[in-house]
Amino acid sequence: MPELYAVPPDKVNEEYENPHTVDRVPAGKLPHLWGQSLYILSALLAEGFLAPGEIDPLNRRFSTAFKPDVVVQVTVLAESNEIKKLLRHHGINVQSVTDINPIRVQPARILSHLYAKLGHNKHMKLSGRPYRHIGVLGTSKLYVIRNQIFTFTPQFTDQHHFYLALDNRMVVEMLRTELAYLTSCWRMTGRPILTFPITNTMLINDGSDIDPAILATIRKLGDGYFGGARVKLSKLSDFLTTSFYTNLSFLDPDCDGKLFDDLNEGYSSPESGYELEDYTDFGDKESQDELDQYIQSMLQSTALKSHLPPISKASGSPHVFSAAHSTREILSIMAKAKGLEIPSVSMSLPTKVLSTHRKSLNLVDSPHPVKDKQELEAVLHLPKDDHGDLDCEKLVGQLKECSSLHDQADILYILYLIKGLDWETRLSGQCGINVHCLLSELYSKAGLNQEWGLIRYISGILRKRVEVLAEACTDLLSHQKQLTVGLPPEPREKTITAPLPPEQLIQLIYEASGEDISIAVLTQEIMVYLAMYVRSQPSLFAEMLRLRIGLIIQVMATELARSLNCSGEEASESLMNLSPFDMKNLLHHILSGKEFGVERSMRPLDSSSSSPAISIHEVGHTGATKTERSGITRLKSEMKQFFYGGHSTSSSMHSSRSMRCSSPSSPTSTSSLTGSGGHTISWGDRQGQWLRRRRLDGAINRVPVGFYPKVWKILQKCHGLSIDGYVLPSSTTREMTACEIKFAVHVESVLNHVPQPEYRQLLVEAILVLTVLSEIEVNSIGGIIHVDRIVHIANELFLQEQVCVLILFRHLNWPLEEISGLCPIKSKED
Repeated sequence: MPELYAVPPDKVNEEYENPHTVDRVPAGKLPHLWGQSLYILSALLAEGFLAPGEIDPLNRRFSTAFKPDVVVQVTVLAESNEIKKLLRHHGINVQSVTDINPIRVQPARILSHLYAKLGHNKHMKLSGRPYRHIGVLGTSKLYVIRNQIFTFTPQFTDQHHFYLALDNRMVVEMLRTELAYLTSCWRMTGRPILTFPITNTMLINDGSDIDPAILATIRKLGDGYFGGARVKLSKLSDFLTTSFYTNLSFLDPDCDGKLFDDLNEGYSSPESGYELEDYTDFGDKESQDELDQYIQSMLQSTALKSHLPPISKASGSPHVFSAAHSTREILSIMAKAKGLEIPSVSMSLPTKVLSTHRKSLNLVDSPHPVKDKQELEAVLHLPKDDHGDLDCEKLVGQLKECSSLHDQADILYILYLIKGLDWETRLSGQCGINVHCLLSELYSKAGLNQEWGLIRYISGILRKRVEVLAEACTDLLSHQKQLTVGLPPEPREKTITAPLPPEQLIQLIYEASGEDISIAVLTQEIMVYLAMYVRSQPSLFAEMLRLRIGLIIQVMATELARSLNCSGEEASESLMNLSPFDMKNLLHHILSGKEFGVERSMRPLDSSSSSPAISIHEVGHTGATKTERSGITRLKSEMKQFFYGGHSTSSSMHSSRSMRCSSPSSPTSTSSLTGSGGHTISWGDRQGQWLRRRRLDGAINRVPVGFYPKVWKILQKCHGLSIDGYVLPSSTTREMTACEIKFAVHVESVLNHVPQPEYRQLLVEAILVLTVLSEIEVNSIGGIIHVDRIVHIANELFLQEQVCVLILFRHLNWPLEEISGLCPIKSKED
């Protein structure tokens, strides 16, 4: 038995008054409490007085035992009989929600409300379990509540909280991810069951057909495999005997106290949602028990309420405001009217007519200066009262007559800026209709019309957050990936090194995003996609220690500006208008390190969205692998030849110059390449490829394989490395080992002081060249090495060499086209 340490008897009272302050003294080899308890428990198990399941209710003892592959049971339910007929027209027979009575179907958030009643007791002042997101493991069971069987739809199909479920292709992607997660993490007895609803938002052509992505998914589920997971598609009644059941006995009516004595208690939100038809069909209140009334009150609090005039899809309707204007302009007029001076903010009106004139959101270039106030008053035609102030009552009157989605967004946004979310509009003379309520309705209409830029902006105003945001952050941190939000440098860029509560995490994101609420919403979206990829494709994150989400968003906009040949404002607007599926696809291409292209595409004529249609495609292997991009292998052999006398300096320089001019992996090559998708890469596309690649790798902080141990070896042979004024001292090698994660974090903290991703990557390449010197048998390579100075000197030498080559080619009367193809510069000034 281990030796026991105890508090002295004469100091017990002192320990009670100040816990953990009294020193323990050895009490000899007495029976240890924990060890003795373990012995007693083992004896009870051995003699049959205890069953293993009684001390292991989570069945973790089976985790190492052999078990057959998990088969996920999937049942598809149509929201209405009309959707059921549409599916039958395509040869797919499913049940509707009304066909499965008496089994009840509810969204996952209702299960969260019900679990919030666990431990709730008003008399004892116990609030109960906190309202929490229920994951796919929780919704993949059948629940018995008051002798009724309930099945709950997964959280990712619930369009009430965040807008990812509004994109049908994104729903398919999340379904694939969740099925793979169920296959690997299901530990319960019985099979998991996933209820997949087909709602009205999954229809196209004005509700006359099912979305092709949803149809293809249902057919693929019928084949038995989907995304690498084994599935079985059938009716819900066929799975009643093979599914796992959970009995929520704390909701039984015979429990002490009345659980649902206050139907307005708990989590409620004015945000709009989409419900299945049967969700709110409970009959008369007299025939309902308190459970039905509680569920109905929760659904009614989030039901879609219509107050705004219907949207007209007719094109060419005039807008309320005749000219493009930004938030700065509105605030300028407000400040002038009230005699106030307020700073310019980085927001803009997310309307269709303003999309090409959005001057505040520019992730590529610096924003343009603000117009003069007198000029702004001339272009804006906002209603004013007798005192010259903005007349909000007239704006509400104009809102009643607006049939355009973007005009309604204009007016509500101005009312939000001036009056706030809680201001009563008294639209149509009704009370209780505030700006928040109307924005929630506008959010729902924008979702139906696939206006992603408007959806993201309203989500930011309403402070919507992803339900799994904290879980996504934890997943990335558990894979040893640190996160930063906001654009560099610090302190604007915030670093996340430990899991945070959802409220604290969302507050940190909004602080780092400044005044641009669209960026805050997009940051949440990117964080969720990164977590999905780190679970499904961890190889994408090889040699990445810190994921800088602000730089990733910026490089996304830069790629759109380059590919679409547009300005920074247009590229930023196009990025915000990408669908969630396209955004996730663009992020995957950036993480993969492969070359890709972005081009404009045609949108169907019956599409109601005004967002630009953009397609992202892979252009295949361009010959520039990670090793070829760094060129370290060839450089290492050349340096060994130089040090050991294999070749002369001139022959080595000549060899490197010839390779640079003729290698197919070089961006100066004049040949054209064809990608796997048939997209041709011409010289015009190849120009600036290294700048793009360095910008991409620098934004995601990708470093070469074994980079940090090589830096450790360099520090052993010098006094330190100076990077942009910050010194990485050699004493670090005496405090940390080469493969220690703490050392890698320390190196990253020095490199991240460089705000430009392409310049940071160039410094990484320069350090990698220095690692070649550390591998050569040299005792010391100097004192403090200034890496940035080496890069600057190398750039000057490169320019001098290119000028000499250019003069030589002109002396030989080479054609100008061939000279520009071989040399990336045309003059010394360039």
